[in-house]
Amino acid sequence: MAAAAVLAVLAFLLLPAGQATAAEKPTVTLSKAQAGKGGDITVKGKGWRPNALLMMLVCGQSTPGKGVPGGTNSCANDTGRAVTTDGDGAFSKKLPVAEPPKPCPCVVHVATVTGEKAQADVAFKVAGHPVEPLPERQGGGKLSVLTDTRLEGSSGILAWFGAPPSRKFVFTVGNVGSAPVKNPVFQVGTSHGVFAPQWEEQQWRGTIAPGKKAQIKLPVELSAGAHGNYLVSLKFGGKVLAEQPWGVGRPWGVTVFWILLCVVVPAALFRIGMAVVDKLRPHRRRGGRGSRPAGRHRTGRLSELTDRLPKLRLPQGAVAADEAARTPRTKPPHGTGKSGTSGKPAKTVKDTATNTTTLPWFTPDTDPGAGTPPAGQLSAPSENSPTTKGNT
Repeated sequence: MAAAAVLAVLAFLLLPAGQATAAEKPTVTLSKAQAGKGGDITVKGKGWRPNALLMMLVCGQSTPGKGVPGGTNSCANDTGRAVTTDGDGAFSKKLPVAEPPKPCPCVVHVATVTGEKAQADVAFKVAGHPVEPLPERQGGGKLSVLTDTRLEGSSGILAWFGAPPSRKFVFTVGNVGSAPVKNPVFQVGTSHGVFAPQWEEQQWRGTIAPGKKAQIKLPVELSAGAHGNYLVSLKFGGKVLAEQPWGVGRPWGVTVFWILLCVVVPAALFRIGMAVVDKLRPHRRRGGRGSRPAGRHRTGRLSELTDRLPKLRLPQGAVAADEAARTPRTKPPHGTGKSGTSGKPAKTVKDTATNTTTLPWFTPDTDPGAGTPPAGQLSAPSENSPTTKGNT
């Protein structure tokens, strides 16, 4: 009897607690069910944890029953608002209306930021935003990377001149779930340094049955002129599956091009400027004896200087001596010498001295070689000079 009484008391005490727990489930209400971009709505909530920090967002491709499958990537994060509940777990705040990155059906998503996780969604329609059916969910299928990833291919010689580098991201995945995965959509992201990855969705055409594996190749391309150390990341179902480093060389062809441009252009401008200056420069003499072709400035100046120099004239005595030396003799000189073996009269020492050419700047009276006997000459006799052998 005592035990039955205790059980009845406990049931009476627990029944209100259960009703209170059910009543404390977080709820959200909106002032409008539809609004256009640029407007605002009032969001009210109750049943939340007291003094909890909440985040409010407008999300696409979502329903209150399925939540937000794509995560906050399908929400208008830039127009989100934060709000703190009061001591009773209630709040009220205005939320700007913005178009989410994904098409509708849309919801207003409210979730806790810190502490115990709790969330609530309420249907909302963004006027003028496109509406598409929700994508089919991959029930039971789960992919996992089985082998190491690698990058295949080369960018070609154009990348040396700043073209976008590209590779093939190769990896092998296996279906470790209980349902086949058909046409999976992967997210490939590239990051440089401390910057966050820039994700791009790429769909692979094919079906991976449970327990099977497949090799997948997805194209990866960077921006033009990219160089340095990059990181290629692979994500599926909101989870990062693999990462692969990628070292991209510097496009030295662009550097060589700018160096040549900085050298060739100034040189061409200099040549053009010099040609214009030479064309416009006035000439002192044109068509006369002192005229000179363009570009021969130094030679023309030397010719003018030579024309202005005084002419050098020889003394009158030197000119007469030179003419006498050059005039040939018509009669042989009279002498007492004996003839040689050939029967011709031998020439005397005086005749030999007379035929010797006198330098133009010495007169016959001042010639140091005049009157010098042949025995005293310093240079060897010429082969054509007459011999004195046999003369006394």
